[in-house]
Amino acid sequence: MYSESAVSVVIAAINEQAGIGPTLKELHAVLVDPRIIVVDGNSVDKTAEIAEKMGAFVVQQMGKGKGDALREGIRQLDTSVRYVVFTDADHTYPAKYVPQMIEILERNPKIGMVIGKRFYDEQSFARSYTSPFYVGNRLLATAQHVLNGIKLEDPLSGLRVVRHEILKGWNPKSKGFDVEAEMNFHVENKGYKIMEIPVEYRDRLGTKKLSLKHGFPIFMRILMESLNIEVGRRD
Repeated sequence: MYSESAVSVVIAAINEQAGIGPTLKELHAVLVDPRIIVVDGNSVDKTAEIAEKMGAFVVQQMGKGKGDALREGIRQLDTSVRYVVFTDADHTYPAKYVPQMIEILERNPKIGMVIGKRFYDEQSFARSYTSPFYVGNRLLATAQHVLNGIKLEDPLSGLRVVRHEILKGWNPKSKGFDVEAEMNFHVENKGYKIMEIPVEYRDRLGTKKLSLKHGFPIFMRILMESLNIEVGRRD
């Protein structure tokens, strides 16, 4: 179990009333009174209300998109925090893996981020092989390897634990789902390694937000990072 003084959690959420409760319940089960920051993207359901009742610190997002939400969440982190957990609000990523991910960072100072890798065994591969989302993920993984020199099997996973020192002063340019690709580049550019561990990936609770159209801006983010071109936010 890890205390709030060492770990904070950042969750971007919009209209996730079905998943936010179970997600927070699992986090509370593996962390001792954690400071959980939920950045609510102006939900029209009870996402924010449920999160507040379960002890989360809820911030109303001024902009739009996941990248913008994580940017705001990072701003809200206390300076004393050592590790930052990023996860999704839809209950897809089991929190039980978080302690193991933190332990890896505790043991190896050269690793800056641990990612929860989906599609890791024959069963999960078989479920995903015909999915266009899986195929798109593999193509983007190849693109990030070739263009950014970052070799990851699941570079777009929403479950990750990062050393807070790496995030201090980071101002993500990404506004949307390309933020994970940008984070990968940022961590390695700081001189740290990234490690992946296999995790279970469950069906989401609620309506799916990610669609195939989001693949193009993710690819563009990878391309722009390889060319060292700043796109998106500049403030």
